[in-house]
Amino acid sequence: MPDAPATTDASTEAEKDDVKKVKKAPRRITRRRNKTPKAPPVDPVLLEKTLHESNLPKAYSFEIPKTLQRIINLNAKHIALQMPEGLLLYATVLSDVLQRLAPCLEQVSILGDVTYGACCVDDLGAQALGAELLVHYGHSCLVPIQHTAIPCLYVFVELTIDVPHAVDCLDLTVAGSAASGGKLPHVYLLGTIQFRHSLTEAQKMLEEKGYQTSIPQAKPLSPGEVLGCTSPVLAEDTAPDSIVLFVADGRFHLESTMISNPDISKFYRYDPYSKKLTVESYEHEKMKDIRFSAITHAKSANTFGILMGTLGRQGNPAILSKIQAKLKAKGKRYFIMLVSEITPAKLALLENKIDAWVQIACPRLSVDWGHHLSTKRPVLNPYELFVCLDETPFKKNYPMDYYSNAGGEWSNYSGTNKERQVVIT
Repeated sequence: MPDAPATTDASTEAEKDDVKKVKKAPRRITRRRNKTPKAPPVDPVLLEKTLHESNLPKAYSFEIPKTLQRIINLNAKHIALQMPEGLLLYATVLSDVLQRLAPCLEQVSILGDVTYGACCVDDLGAQALGAELLVHYGHSCLVPIQHTAIPCLYVFVELTIDVPHAVDCLDLTVAGSAASGGKLPHVYLLGTIQFRHSLTEAQKMLEEKGYQTSIPQAKPLSPGEVLGCTSPVLAEDTAPDSIVLFVADGRFHLESTMISNPDISKFYRYDPYSKKLTVESYEHEKMKDIRFSAITHAKSANTFGILMGTLGRQGNPAILSKIQAKLKAKGKRYFIMLVSEITPAKLALLENKIDAWVQIACPRLSVDWGHHLSTKRPVLNPYELFVCLDETPFKKNYPMDYYSNAGGEWSNYSGTNKERQVVIT
């Protein structure tokens, strides 16, 4: 038998080098995503037939297929529908359509309490009724869905409007100054959530006519979206002749933009229902004088009444905790009152025990009606209380940042306020 070949030290070292040169491929880590499995699609023929028979307005996007998908994915037997008063007349029809097309759905509850905005989302009320899903119509998502008691689906109910008519109205109104030697103004396009796609369409048409345009954004809101308490602040270098075209059927949301942008020369509001374009104005100095007077009055207060709004999710427990801590640090006494709606009659019951009020519900309650809610005691919002306690200055541009990522310490998305948790100190 022949001897096995001797292994030299040199060959062993060479083998080691070869081993070193072979690199292991990096390990690929596959993350499992927690996705809800897709439900089988709804029969398109049955869907079209049902929608045709329902007589729901074609200009309104109720997003029936998306809603059905969510119901079936959750295998929800009981859901709740919540909508502003202007849409309530469609609630029973929507209920019938959803029950007809979702085999698992046995019961639909319609929430009839007043709904001013997405801050009024009533997931707690829906949970108390035993609903497994809340469908909220007409507003965007303000309260993070991970903080709601049950799953929530937001349906914006976008509207199809006559965008060319809106653009022509503005162009005919504004272009006259350009015809006499002036230049076309920069146009900022804003509106409520229902018209967000119309703003993009209007932007293209205006630019084709030679206008410079922008669709501002107050994140996390959608581009161009404005709330009654939250509006984009336009750039400081905005040209003095810049104008705003605001698409909405009322002034409330527009006033938010006007309050936070007092230097804009003109505001135009296009009402898509009446198809009218109007020039709007706001009495900035009068408003500021009234609010500064209320803040000054509250500086001498020793006992504060904190009004915690319980209409849906208007009141933020984290802001309540912050206000309690600020008042305590300043040596002020306070009482907490839970209230769904703030009225003069309710405040009058306790005004002999309270020197000043601060309400954590809607900041516009103080701005618009504070001096009417109580003629004897100032009614501040969180920002105004911070001014009162010398935590922040009274700003030249009154802030409308209640649901903005860039909002002050008094706003819903500032720091830990977004968690909406009570902080015990």
